[in-house]
Amino acid sequence: MSNRRVVLGIEYDGTAYAGWQWQTGRTTVQGELEKALSKIANQAITVNCAGRTDAGVHAFEQVVHFDSPVERDLQAWLMGGNSYLPDDIRIIWAQPAVADFHARYSAIARCYRYVILNRPMKSALLKTQATWCYQPLDAEKMHQAAQLLLGEHDFSSFRAQGCQSVSPNRIMHFIDVYRQEQLVIIDICANAFLHHMVRNITGVLMEIGMGKQPISWAADLLTIKDRSQAAATAPPYGLHLLSVFYPEQYGVSKHPLFEKLPKDAKRFD
Repeated sequence: MSNRRVVLGIEYDGTAYAGWQWQTGRTTVQGELEKALSKIANQAITVNCAGRTDAGVHAFEQVVHFDSPVERDLQAWLMGGNSYLPDDIRIIWAQPAVADFHARYSAIARCYRYVILNRPMKSALLKTQATWCYQPLDAEKMHQAAQLLLGEHDFSSFRAQGCQSVSPNRIMHFIDVYRQEQLVIIDICANAFLHHMVRNITGVLMEIGMGKQPISWAADLLTIKDRSQAAATAPPYGLHLLSVFYPEQYGVSKHPLFEKLPKDAKRFD
C-alpha cells in the first residue's frame, strides 16, 4: 500500500520552544508534533513544514504535510493528535493532500503578523505575544515607509548575518501597518523570507515610527545593501506566522489575506 499524504494546519505559542525545527536535546514544536502523530500511527512520523520559525515565535497557521504508512481517518489525526499534544500546540485542521502538494515547495507566499504594544506600561497578559514600545509610534509613517519595500528587491540590509540563503532577493507582495487602539500591527507578505527578515524590517519601521529616521530610510537601506547600517533586530515576541498561501488547486489557503496576493504569484525557487 502506498503512503497517504496528509496536510495539517498547526497553531502554536512558541514561548516555551527552541523554535520549530527538531534539535537534539531541546524542546521544539516539530519534535512535539512528530511525537504525537507517531503515537497515532504506532510508528515514526516525520513532518515537513512551510516555514521554520525561531525560538519564541508563534503561529496562527503553520502548514505541514507528512506521509502516513498506515490508514487513519482525518479525525484520528486531528482529535487524536491533539490529545497527545501540549496545550500550547494545536492541530486546527486536517485534509488529504492534492496531487503533488508539498508544504514548503508548493507555497507561493508566506504572511507574518508582528504585534507591537504601544503604551507607557508593559502588559502582564501580552508579554510574550507582543513587543512593548513605550515611545509613541506613528503607524501612518510606518505604513508609508513599508510601501517602499514592495516588489522584488535585494534585501541584504534586512537579513541576519548568518543567513544561509543563496540569494538575498525576495518579492514583497504587501505590507500593511495599522493601529488598533494601543496595538500597532504589521501584516507582511512575501514569496519567502530571509532569516530574521521580518524582525529586521520591523526594527526599521519602528525607528521611523518613533521619528528617529525619515520615511525614505527604508528605500535607502535597500540601495545600501548593508545590514550594519539598519536598525536592531526586533524581538521574537510579537512575531506570528499568520498563514501560508498556495495555488488554489491545492485547496489549502484559507486566510482572507489570500485575496490580496497578485494572481500571477509564483512559488520561490
